[in-house]
Amino acid sequence: MFRHLREDIRAVFDRDPAARSFWEVLTCYPGIHALIMHRIAHWLWGHRLRWLARFTAHLSRMLTGIEIHPGATIGRRFFIDHGMGVVIGETAEIHDDVTLYHGVTLGGTSWNKGKRHPTLESGVVIGAGAKVLGPIVISAGAKVGSNAVVTKPVPAGATAVGNPARIIDQQAREREAQAEKMGFSAYAVIRDQDDPLAKAIHGLLDHAAETDRRLASLLRELEAQGVKCDEEVLAADRFDPKYLSKIVD
Repeated sequence: MFRHLREDIRAVFDRDPAARSFWEVLTCYPGIHALIMHRIAHWLWGHRLRWLARFTAHLSRMLTGIEIHPGATIGRRFFIDHGMGVVIGETAEIHDDVTLYHGVTLGGTSWNKGKRHPTLESGVVIGAGAKVLGPIVISAGAKVGSNAVVTKPVPAGATAVGNPARIIDQQAREREAQAEKMGFSAYAVIRDQDDPLAKAIHGLLDHAAETDRRLASLLRELEAQGVKCDEEVLAADRFDPKYLSKIVD
């Protein structure tokens, strides 16, 4: 356990520029405290000391604000930044070098026993407030943006954003890679993090509004030329893109 602890503390220095000393990380980082107590609770759980394991996890939750079920499997160099409000369910599996930010939920979508929580493969980053739900796999190197709600698998190296989460396109991924060269995106979001479906709908609304404007101009020109238009065309309801934009937002 002490060997793993050294690795976990080194992982903090690798991923948190605010970390200044070994002693500071050991005494002041709730993510480290929660991880230490989870390793104890998980050992107890594996030796069928279930109540004691749950009680240890409960104490950890009270002290750190991080709730990890003792049945959850966590790999090496796991880092929880800030940590408050993180919830990790019983059948969750977390591989090596995974990073979670505050408010993350690795939850289930079923009351049935068995595998019901997500699996995070190596190198996954889950942004603040994100919810990853169900027995899905977030593949190696994938990222989940802040406040995303993920209920479907995410491919390796992809970035998922939005509610429900969608995989951003190749151009956006290239933009994110370029941003990482200039500095790590601490909350696993891209610079332009609008939901891609909402952006598409807004584009269609803008186009419809422009078409409506041109038709109105055409009708006015026809009337000025003395051309009579059908009464149904003149009586048509006016298109209101602002109202529809509010619904999309």
